[in-house]
Amino acid sequence: MIKLVAAALLAATLAGTATPASAATPLHACVAPKPLDTAALEQAIAGLPNDDVTAALVRATGPDGCWTGTAGVADRRTGTPVNPDARFRIGSVTKVFTAVVVLQLVAEHRIALDGTVQEYLPGLLPDGYPAVTVRQLLDHTSGLPSPVLEDDSIEYVVAHRFDRWTPEQYVAAAFAQGTKEFEPGTAQHYRNIGYIVAGMLVEKVTGRSYESQVRDRIVRPLQLTGTTAPGHDPALHGPYVHGYQIMTDGSVQDVTRWDQSFGWASSSIVSTTRDLDVFTEALLGGRLLPPSVQPELFAVPPVKDVSGKPASFGAGLQRFVLPGVGEVWGKSGGWYGYLAGIGGTRDGRRRLVYGLTANDAKNGDNPTPVTQRIVAAGMTLAARG
Repeated sequence: MIKLVAAALLAATLAGTATPASAATPLHACVAPKPLDTAALEQAIAGLPNDDVTAALVRATGPDGCWTGTAGVADRRTGTPVNPDARFRIGSVTKVFTAVVVLQLVAEHRIALDGTVQEYLPGLLPDGYPAVTVRQLLDHTSGLPSPVLEDDSIEYVVAHRFDRWTPEQYVAAAFAQGTKEFEPGTAQHYRNIGYIVAGMLVEKVTGRSYESQVRDRIVRPLQLTGTTAPGHDPALHGPYVHGYQIMTDGSVQDVTRWDQSFGWASSSIVSTTRDLDVFTEALLGGRLLPPSVQPELFAVPPVKDVSGKPASFGAGLQRFVLPGVGEVWGKSGGWYGYLAGIGGTRDGRRRLVYGLTANDAKNGDNPTPVTQRIVAAGMTLAARG
């Protein structure tokens, strides 16, 4: 359902007109002479906070204009309004940042896409394990297993949110559950482990931390002032929206502070809608990657996913085909308390980013009413295009 939200919101952006929005565009966030017609999206995020969602932040950009919208409160306890520059956890949108770093190293001839994990990280995978290539890590065709927690209840997960993990412990936990899901390269299954290993690869090849590589290769060059790869720091800094998680007994707990080392290079980054839009524009516009590796973002392997559907992931990005819009590329993400997404046309001229604080963000099979409204609004606008 999270993917549907990303697709529907993006449809609203791609099908938007030059009609002014009903609310003024905040000058500090977006400046454009012809804002998009986003009245339906404004209505979709109205009425927050509610029992399911505390806050929403949306930024839509196209040739005819740019619009930033917020709704809800940053803190349920104080009722503080949402700052348009507020920071939030972006979950698996982190994978796109990681893919960029790896592809930059490929362009520098420091990593080969057809090189293997066994070559770069000897001893990480069990003896006799079939060769897993760097490309297979990035497009989710590695077949590597994923770790299973000893207790997957929300009470256990929240109680252990400050546990510190190393990537080596993550991989060891994965192989404690089994060997391989399928032969590398024969199917696609979206998992975190490929990007955990990719982060380890970055550190091995550069001799520096993953966090420093994200900072020096992406954050600083693009001047992403609200974006960090936090390492073991559990806090959000500067203006931010609190994340909340509903517990089994129905109570809601503030889970803003959380050590992100379990997800690390797959899901740890903190950002803002402005920064994500700048990142998405630079990525799709070819300013982060040279032409030699840019096509890898969109290189979907000719295999089926584990459900039997055609594969949809390239290196970091996912392909969507929207009615009335056509092919678009993006990535959604979720962490406890937070949902996020980026997307755009392949040329980057039309883009959308969003962040939500949902009280059951990791339950993708139980969409919130606000999620449903966003989907409906997006599809309505798409039908008008």
